[in-house]
Formats: sequence, structure tokens, C-alpha cells
Amino acid sequence: MPAIVIDNLTKDFSVGFWRPRPYRALDRLSLSIEQGEVFGFLGPNGAGKTTTLKLLMQLQFPTSGRAEILGRPVGDVGVKRRIGYLPESPYFYDYLTAEELLNYFASLMGYSSADRRTRVPGLLDEVGIGGERRMQPRKFSKGMLQRVGIAQAILNDPEVVFFDEPMSGLDPLGRRAVRNLILKLRDRGCTVFFSSHVLSDAEALCSRVAILVGGSLVAAGALTDVRAFSARGWELVVANLAPEILDRHRARIQGVTLISERRYALELPLQPAPDALLRDLIAAGAHLISLNPMRETLEDYFVEMVKQHPGRRKDDVARPA
Repeated sequence: MPAIVIDNLTKDFSVGFWRPRPYRALDRLSLSIEQGEVFGFLGPNGAGKTTTLKLLMQLQFPTSGRAEILGRPVGDVGVKRRIGYLPESPYFYDYLTAEELLNYFASLMGYSSADRRTRVPGLLDEVGIGGERRMQPRKFSKGMLQRVGIAQAILNDPEVVFFDEPMSGLDPLGRRAVRNLILKLRDRGCTVFFSSHVLSDAEALCSRVAILVGGSLVAAGALTDVRAFSARGWELVVANLAPEILDRHRARIQGVTLISERRYALELPLQPAPDALLRDLIAAGAHLISLNPMRETLEDYFVEMVKQHPGRRKDDVARPA
């Protein structure tokens, strides 16, 4: 049984004051997410990602369509006990400390005082909140608030957790910690559904992704199966490369960028594989810095999809269903 089923989910809003018109924020979205899967919900700002999550949380109600979580309608009270949710911009009462907030939430979930004394500090440790746990959230940075929000989302040990832009506001160490946390959730069988506009987050975590542009689903599947993200070549960065050695291999290189003296970024074709050239350069005294596939960025893909679907741009008003 899938953990999440979304069937033709549609949401229209009325926009305008004097003559309200329907604006379609989400257009007949259908998805199925399996249990234990890390699923990436990708799209540019305004694509409809947050609207979808709010519909699944019943913070908003659909114009048409339906959704199920763990085999039950999204409004089922029993299901709500089994899920966690991090909104895009979590907000907490300003005058309780982070520790007091989580204790309060844990008490609402029915945890005993003894359980709270162990569970709350453990979760704060896991999301990287140390001595700051005795500070009030109004003194926190956006990244620290995000960490507290992640802790409250998994406080009840959920079977399915929904994260809306979980990496927002985090520094590189924080992003790595959240990625590790998501993988831990997956390893214990939790289904993770998270939205993002950053492709690297999806590449590091997801088994499958869906891409939303202007409220419409434009691609879904394993990231390697989405043709837009297939590699189109290689970027090889090397140091200590003598100019005469570079000239000797120019025929095998599509582009050259000088970074600093004897340090170059080389653009190579996808085929043949770069292994032979790399061996030759190293044999000539060069040092490998990095080798990465070159692919279209998620942002490039979004721009192209908007061009291909001009009627689904964010500032357009959709026809009524």
C-alpha cells in the first residue's frame, strides 16, 4: 500500500478585489509515494509545492480531487497521529525556550514526563541545538528556527513526515546534518516527502522526484530517468598542468578555462569517458582537483518548462475547472 496517494488534486483561488477571477495554483496533480521512500517535490518558487503540502495537511481544502495518507483520507484523526510536518517558515511562541517548546508539544502528543526528559534533549542534540536550547526562539536565526521546526516534526516518531523546504536558512553544516537525519528516517522505514527548489538536495537524498511548474506536473520518476538531468559532458579541474601538455591534448578537450597559473577547468565530451585523458594528464605531472558531470541545472529546466507552458506561468489566471 502506498504511503501517500494524490489523485487529480486541484486548488483554485479567487484573485482580485472588484472582479475576482479564479487562479489555479494546483492543476490535477496525481502522484503515488511508496512507504519508506524519500520523495523530492521540486519546483521554482510559486510552482504550487507549498499549496500541495497545505492540502495534504488540511490547512487548505481542495477545489477538486482527493488524497490519502497511509490508506486513509487526509482528514482522518488517526492518521494525523502518525505523521509529522515542517512548514516552510516555522513560527513559535517567542517566550518559551526551544526545550520548553518541545516539552509542550510532547505533552500534547501524550508523552509522559519521564519520556519527555529523554526524548526532547535527544532530538535537540540530533538537529544540532546545544546550549541554545535554553534560549527563546525570538533570539534565534532563521537556521536555528528551522532546526527546532525539524525537531518538532519528528517528535512523535512519525511514519510519514512532510518537510517544506527543510534546508531553508541552514548553513552547509546544517544542510549536511538535515540530510543525514532524513537518511536515518528512511533507514528506520519512515516515508519522507519534502519540497525543494535545490537539485543537489534531491540528488543526495531522493529515490524519486516530481517536478512542478506553474501548478502542473511536468516530470516524475527516478532522477536518473528524468532526461533533463542526464549528463551532457564532464568538467575536469586540474592543477600543475603545464601549458605545453594542455596544447598536446587540445583535440580531446571542448573548452578550457584558466583559473590561475597552471590550474585549469577543462570541459570534456560525455564520450569517450574521461579516464584515459585523466591518466595521461596525471602521468604528465598534473594533479586532479575534481571531476564532475555537467548537466542542465534545475533552474534552467524550470525556465525552459515555463517557456514551453506559457499558459501556466505564475502570473496567469487559469480557466475555471
